[in-house]
Amino acid sequence: MAAPPELEGAAGMAAPPEAEEALSRGFSEEQFGAACRELDQPAPAAAGPWQLLVETMGVRIYRLYHQQSGLYEYKIFGGLADSPKLCADVYMDLDFRKEWDQYVKELYEETYDGEKVIYWEVKYPFPLSNRDYVYIRECREMDVQGRKIWVVLAKSVAVPQCPEKPGIIRVKSYKQSLVIESDGKAGCKVYMYYFDNPGGMIPTWLVNWAAKSGVPAFLKDIQKACLNYSKTHRC
Repeated sequence: MAAPPELEGAAGMAAPPEAEEALSRGFSEEQFGAACRELDQPAPAAAGPWQLLVETMGVRIYRLYHQQSGLYEYKIFGGLADSPKLCADVYMDLDFRKEWDQYVKELYEETYDGEKVIYWEVKYPFPLSNRDYVYIRECREMDVQGRKIWVVLAKSVAVPQCPEKPGIIRVKSYKQSLVIESDGKAGCKVYMYYFDNPGGMIPTWLVNWAAKSGVPAFLKDIQKACLNYSKTHRC
């Protein structure tokens, strides 16, 4: 979806996200299946490693702290009022995102050596430097025991055709999962996993704001974008 630019993550799994991305260039069936299963998981236990950070506007945000790196990874559960297909179409449309996402500085997709790669520069508030991402993603419409579920996986990659730029900090470790399913009515259920290591020194207050306020605001922006998208008959 990706989350607001200041939202940083952490490696708290058996292998840190930084290490995982080196294992495979693409995405496996198991990774898509694991993302789908998150929709049916019970809420993380209060005494467990995943801590409820905030619950607001129908959105629950959990984060997992990794003591060694001092970063967080996030799980976000919520809902949108539009159909899963419309939400997926809006999320995947990079050109349209440049119209509604205020944090986008530059965003495009290129094909390098037969692989589609996305370049994304994100605006950060002054006096922080902007961040940029180079990543791959894949969207699948899955049939899981008769349930239609849209899954988008994304992760950072390194390509020589996208060198680092002066004055911009390259986010070299980024991982995201987005899962969307109908809520049985007119809307949809949404699950998102998010991690990145933004580098540099990000003030704690900015990280907390991004997690507690930025994510719900981002979902509201997506809601508005879905409305405009359907009006222009892009879907």
